[in-house]
Amino acid sequence: MINKLKNFVEKEISACKILVIGDVMLDKYYFGEVTRISPEAPVPIARVTKIHETLGGAANVAHNLALLGCKTSIIGQIGSDNHGEIFLSKLKNLGVDYSGIIETLKPTTTKIRVISGHQQMIRLDFEDSGELDGISSNKLLQNFTEQLKNTDAVIISDYGKGVCSKKICREIIGACRAQKKPVIVDPKGNNWQKYFDASYITPNLKELNAILPKKIENDDAQIEEAAQKVIDEFNLRGLIVTRSAKGLSLVEDGKISHIKARAQEVFDVSGAGDTVIAVFSLAMAGKIDSAAAAYLANVAAGVVVAKVGTYALNREELLNAL
Repeated sequence: MINKLKNFVEKEISACKILVIGDVMLDKYYFGEVTRISPEAPVPIARVTKIHETLGGAANVAHNLALLGCKTSIIGQIGSDNHGEIFLSKLKNLGVDYSGIIETLKPTTTKIRVISGHQQMIRLDFEDSGELDGISSNKLLQNFTEQLKNTDAVIISDYGKGVCSKKICREIIGACRAQKKPVIVDPKGNNWQKYFDASYITPNLKELNAILPKKIENDDAQIEEAAQKVIDEFNLRGLIVTRSAKGLSLVEDGKISHIKARAQEVFDVSGAGDTVIAVFSLAMAGKIDSAAAAYLANVAAGVVVAKVGTYALNREELLNAL
């Protein structure tokens, strides 16, 4: 299996075409040193030594895909503001097709983090999480329809910021099923009815528990039982549950794979779910068996959690990890 995956990563990824749709963001990091307390209030003073800006949310999924070498398109919403300009310039530099991005009166969702050492001190969020209006929703769906025919797989990356409404999710999933194209969802919240008929959903344990009548623990048997019920309820092909230090589990009808995490120091799990759905979807687009695709996604996540902040891995890193 490893040799097959290496061959796919090295030689076949560039032929795959993935379309990402969801809540795009800009992540900004202010790294600094704390040596004293403010005389104005009992708060630490961070002397900023480095500023880093990167793509977040659904755009981090696209960032991973682009660095891995596949043809990547993205659909989402930004505002007519400076953060939006920075956001588009980063997509352009990556070679991502962002013609599906629409501008609305809502601001560009932006998360600002202040970090000292490896410790996050504060996060500031700029956002309007209300659903898109009718005109914006229709424009977004029109962009999706135009791009679907040239796509091997579709990713819905729902961060609860308003793009992934029930109307938009239902139309996207319906169109994908009609054209027999896999659609993989990174969920948010407890309204999974909007994801009905998706191919796969990729929750972490907390997200899975959000829709269950009774909380489950991070246990193989409990996850298997809960996942099968969710698959039946929402008519899915399968469920991929990311389980932090215990790796991930792929549950399908008649097939279960528990894949252990790679032993290493974990700095930051933020963005790991984006990497999992990006790599799994890419492998599915390349006709890789689902269990092997989940294994590859777990290997990729192991690289990302060892980094600080939102991080997208490249093809060379994935090959080395394999």
